[in-house]
Amino acid sequence: MITIKEAVTKKEMTEFVKFPFSLYKDNKYWVPPIIADELESFDKTKNPAFESAEAYFYLAFKNNEIVGRIAAIINWGEVNNQHKKKVRFGWFDVIDDIEVTKALLEKVYELGRKNNLEHIEGPMGFSNLDKVGVLTEGFDEMGTMITWYNHPYFASHLEQLGFVKEKEYIESIFPFSNVKPEFFSKAQTLIKKRYELTSLTFTKTKDIMPLVDKMFDLFNSSYANLSSFVAITEVQKEYFKKKYISFINPEYIKFVMDKNNDIVAFSIVMPSFSEALQKAKGKLFPFGFYYLLKARKHSKDVVFYLIGVHPEYQNKGVTAIIFDEYFKTFSEKGIINCIRTPELEDNHAIHNLWKNFDPRIHCRRKTFIKML
Repeated sequence: MITIKEAVTKKEMTEFVKFPFSLYKDNKYWVPPIIADELESFDKTKNPAFESAEAYFYLAFKNNEIVGRIAAIINWGEVNNQHKKKVRFGWFDVIDDIEVTKALLEKVYELGRKNNLEHIEGPMGFSNLDKVGVLTEGFDEMGTMITWYNHPYFASHLEQLGFVKEKEYIESIFPFSNVKPEFFSKAQTLIKKRYELTSLTFTKTKDIMPLVDKMFDLFNSSYANLSSFVAITEVQKEYFKKKYISFINPEYIKFVMDKNNDIVAFSIVMPSFSEALQKAKGKLFPFGFYYLLKARKHSKDVVFYLIGVHPEYQNKGVTAIIFDEYFKTFSEKGIINCIRTPELEDNHAIHNLWKNFDPRIHCRRKTFIKML
């Protein structure tokens, strides 16, 4: 007998966050979140995503044991502004029992139907800066802090329940030794001259902060034409600024400025925190914080998190300026591997950026859709 219970209290929400720790116990590729951090992102009083989204969190029980979890989400910005009548599901983890998956998804269907929505899609979070997709290839590859890991049967459960592929994402990796500066160092000099551009690099986080709002504005305009994009609000900008920017190495954030001192391109790279998070086991204390700080300083792998180019400057080669700056930084730090976060398979412009580095696709993931 499977029972589904909504997680409401702090204790229940903690159980919701902790369930994957038992599901992926001893799995050397799963990267756990920091429990307190995950709880905060589900807190309606702390995460500004709830200004335009509503979410409900469900746990599945069998023989008094937790056997699955799911979040049912409506992003009202997407429904009202983009007229996509979609209910989302995310934070989906389940044992290999299709009846459990079915019972959990039933809760998402209910929410969708109650609000006259037409289809369900997932797994995805509240917004574009959240994790996305069921892993379909790369189960024996180390995850990152910004992707979900799952067992191979997840996609099969969804397909058996009538879901079909909506979007496919690829992730790839290349050794830094593949990066040959001749592909961009000469070009970036010419591009700077032609368009009157300059590069901006940082050594202190406090110097980045005044520019972060403009950076998010550029993020909104550079990604606006992607099918799944929902713009970041003013309140979310503040939240992300505090939560993430202060934790990213300032030298890993690069801007390209025009002659009026406006940002025309930016990129954010993070050190890989995967191994540090595995050692932390979900807790910042007593040692988790130490592991993360150590990784921030010494990790030899980097994760390309975001790259954005103003629509007017796309296809003008400004990424050569960004790559040139990273080449200097990574050479200095002795970086070994460059890892790319999920990119839509049909986003050919972004894939073209990396082709000279001979990347290896090491993970694929999909979101699935079903009409209600």
